[in-house]
Amino acid sequence: MRSTGVTKISATSITVLQSLSAPDGTTRYVNQVVEGAPDAVTMRFFSWRTALLGHYDIFHVHWPELLIRAPRPLKARLRRGALYALLLRARLQRIPIVRTAHNLTPHEAGHDAETRALDALDAHTALVIRLNPTTPVEPESRAVTILHGHYRDRFSGMRRPDTVPGRILYFGLIRPYKGVETLLQVFQALPSLDLSLRIVGRPSSGLGEIITTEAARDARISSALRFVSDDELVVEVGEAELVVLPYREMHNSGVLLVTLSLDRPALVPSTPSNRALADEVGADWIYLYEGELTPEILRDTLERTRAACSHPQPRLSGRDWKTLGLQSYRTYLQALQLTGRTVRDVRSIR
Repeated sequence: MRSTGVTKISATSITVLQSLSAPDGTTRYVNQVVEGAPDAVTMRFFSWRTALLGHYDIFHVHWPELLIRAPRPLKARLRRGALYALLLRARLQRIPIVRTAHNLTPHEAGHDAETRALDALDAHTALVIRLNPTTPVEPESRAVTILHGHYRDRFSGMRRPDTVPGRILYFGLIRPYKGVETLLQVFQALPSLDLSLRIVGRPSSGLGEIITTEAARDARISSALRFVSDDELVVEVGEAELVVLPYREMHNSGVLLVTLSLDRPALVPSTPSNRALADEVGADWIYLYEGELTPEILRDTLERTRAACSHPQPRLSGRDWKTLGLQSYRTYLQALQLTGRTVRDVRSIR
C-alpha cells in the first residue's frame, strides 16, 4: 500500500455500516468498537433498508451467518436474496467489505443455500480482520491482525468483591458447543464440600432446564440464568477462584478477555489461539488442558492456582480499544484503496 494513497483518503471522514445492532451500553463487542473509533469514523448500524439504500463507505461484517438466518424458511430465503442484492450494490458502487473473523466457522452449521451465500460474501470481502495471529486467512494478503480488546477501562471503578474460596464460575451465553453439561458432570464427580459451582448467563436449546435440574440435586451448584449487568458481572467474576470455559470449539473469546481484565485465572482447552494468549498474558493466568475436561484436571488446576506465584495483572498492553479503533480505521483506508476509491469518490457517495 503506497503511503500517498493513504494520506489522501485519511484527510476525509468515512462512514462505516456495521452488521450489528446499535450499542446498548454493555460489554457487547459493538459497544467497545464504537467507543474506540476515532472521530474520523461515523458508525451506522444494520438494517436491511440501510444496507440496500443507505449511504456508507465501508460495510464491516461480523458473524455473517446472523445476517441471513431466520426462524422461518421463507424469511431466511428473502434474507439470502437481500444479501446477494447487497453484494451487487457493493460491487457496482465499489463499497469495500471488511469482515472480522470471530470464529473459524459458524458454531451451528447451516444448510447448502446458506453456505453458498456466505461463500459469495467471502468472495466479495476485501480484507479480513483476525482477532489473533493464529486465524488462517486465504489468501494471506487479505489478512489484517487486530487483537480483541480488554475490558479494564469498562470495569474501572466498579466494586470488586473478595474471592470466595473454592468458587468455580462459568459465565457468558450458554450454548451447546460451550460444554456446560460436561462441566456439571465433572464438578459433581468432585465430592468436596469446599467447592461451589456458579453458572451465569442466558441459556439456549433447553440447557436452562438441565442446569436447574442439576442444581436441585447438588446444593453446591447455583445459577443466574439470564443476562446480567456489568456491575453484577464484575461481582460474579470477582468472587470466582477459577473461571472454567470448557468449550468444544474455542478460537476467540470475549468471555476470556473479560476474565483476564478482572484479574481472574481461567481454565480453557488448549487451542492455538489460547496458547498464544497464554504466552502473551504471562504465567498463572491461563491454564490449558488437552482432550476432554476431567475431574482430575479441574482439581489439579485449582491446586495450581493456589500454589502460583502472585502476579499483579495479566499483560494486556496494546489491547485498549482506542488503539484498536485506530488500527481498524487504517484497515478501512486500506480497503478503500484496494477498490480504487479516492477522496472525491468517498465524498460523492455519502
